[in-house]
Amino acid sequence: MSDMMALQFEIERFYAVEANLLDERKFEEWLDMLADDVRYRVPIAQNVAFTDLSSEYLEDDLAMHWIDEGKETITHRIKQIRTGVHWAEEPLSRTAHLVTNVLLEDNASHGDDEIRVKSHILSYRQRLADQEDLIVGRRHDSLRRTEAGWLIADRTIYINQTVYLGSSFSHFI
Repeated sequence: MSDMMALQFEIERFYAVEANLLDERKFEEWLDMLADDVRYRVPIAQNVAFTDLSSEYLEDDLAMHWIDEGKETITHRIKQIRTGVHWAEEPLSRTAHLVTNVLLEDNASHGDDEIRVKSHILSYRQRLADQEDLIVGRRHDSLRRTEAGWLIADRTIYINQTVYLGSSFSHFI
């Protein structure tokens, strides 16, 4: 197996483990997959003309995002969920995360300390009797190699909705 194929397999397995941790509600273990300086964001999409696709997502640092968090904020969200009195996550949502079309940047190599990865996601959430959310989109990640394994150093999730139709962003996508 070539080094590139081995790296591809390693990253796809990393994403499978991540999805399973989220779906099994092992949020503290998932948190360990994030670098201390992680930036985790979901920019807002807007409808634009074909000739203006570069401005489809509001991405600059001053723009509004659905989510724009670091590890500290994510840690607080997890602690709040664990209190059992989190109105949007009590009872906890049932989720299914699918990650596909995983592409490593063209010049990625097995010895790199940080690599960029693109993927597509489908995040399904169901809670209470009749609340269902479905999020489809693309992810652009920077993964950092450490002695403990890969960590998510930066994640931008481009969802395919200009208006979020779900009840809340209280679950992790």
